[in-house]
Amino acid sequence: MKKTRILSLAMTGALCLSLLAGCGGGNGGTSEAPASETPAAENTSSAAAGEASGTFTIGMIGPLTGGAAIYGTAVANAAQIAVEEINALGGPVQLELITQDDTNDAETAVNAYNNLMDQGMQILLGTVTTQPALAVVPYTYDERVFTLTPSGSGDDVIEGNDNVYQVCFTDSNQGTRSAQYIDENFENPQIAIIYKNDDQYSQGIRDNFVAEAENRGMSIVYEGTFTEASQTDFNNQLTAAQSAGADMIFLPIYYTPASVILTQANAMGYEPTFFGVDGMDGILTVDGFDTSLAEGVYLLTPFSADAEDEATQAFVTEYQSRFEDIPNQFAADAYDGIYIIYEAIQAAGVTSDMSNEEICDALIAAMGDLSVVGLTSAGSEMTWDDNGAVSKDPAAVIIENGVYVTP
Repeated sequence: MKKTRILSLAMTGALCLSLLAGCGGGNGGTSEAPASETPAAENTSSAAAGEASGTFTIGMIGPLTGGAAIYGTAVANAAQIAVEEINALGGPVQLELITQDDTNDAETAVNAYNNLMDQGMQILLGTVTTQPALAVVPYTYDERVFTLTPSGSGDDVIEGNDNVYQVCFTDSNQGTRSAQYIDENFENPQIAIIYKNDDQYSQGIRDNFVAEAENRGMSIVYEGTFTEASQTDFNNQLTAAQSAGADMIFLPIYYTPASVILTQANAMGYEPTFFGVDGMDGILTVDGFDTSLAEGVYLLTPFSADAEDEATQAFVTEYQSRFEDIPNQFAADAYDGIYIIYEAIQAAGVTSDMSNEEICDALIAAMGDLSVVGLTSAGSEMTWDDNGAVSKDPAAVIIENGVYVTP
């Protein structure tokens, strides 16, 4: 197996990151390199150096407006940082990033995909969320556009689509890994689950969490559901969980309803341990939410902005400098994703004048041999199976004093 480890651009004096693989081909780039030092990338892949060349057009689809905009904006921001770093290396492979807003809506995402194709997209970084991804990937499969989703975690996103790969854990892996982490780090918790049963992301994580919890003999004392239309009042679910003796609530949901759950639990004096997944990354940014209520919340996430390694700190410093915000896991996934694409292009030896189908097929072949370390791999190597699912070590953070820290 080829092992690839990349050192990206030095930002604010610190070496920034190691990484990955994708697929491409395309038009002239417009991105300008940042005015910072750019050491040469270290590539231990056995691919012949110098074969890949040209400017490859990468499209990105995600929610840039609406309730899930924190995710899409983070992906777009971090992807642009990575693109500019790579272009600043001055090598024969250059990248151009073009973005489209899908407002976290499936139909809008398909329109966004068509717009990107009209602009010459050759590789897709997207979509950011699962439901739009499920609408878009049939088109990328039929038109042979290599697709790497940073955070579309649904198992169905990659199932049967040989051109689609994930940077994030699948929903099944998130559910399984969450149960594993809880079982190994908490003593006999009495678990309640509150999940959104009209959302494939939430349902999928719940299903696999329950299956793994049952395999491990863990105690689930209550399950409650909600829908898009009912995510403003959780008093019934919280009262039932408390009555059932739950001292931990597992929340395979996004951060907006999670913030309501934490607020309403506090109002009723209920103080279980809350354990969430990657969709809760962003809870500290909810308008009007008392972030002190998130103290002690656990998240299963592959990225923590407080990690002390040079790559993470350089990325966080650059992101904060540009966007005056702390990058979340979605940003780190996207940053890794661009470098994955870059490495796959080089490993495959593709050129930007090749057809999308030729590029796609070559990148698929390259992905099977890549083993890489990135911001979101917790120091371990990321590899991909034949279905496009990533394998990497899980990590958890806890919110303390308004920041994520490693327990």
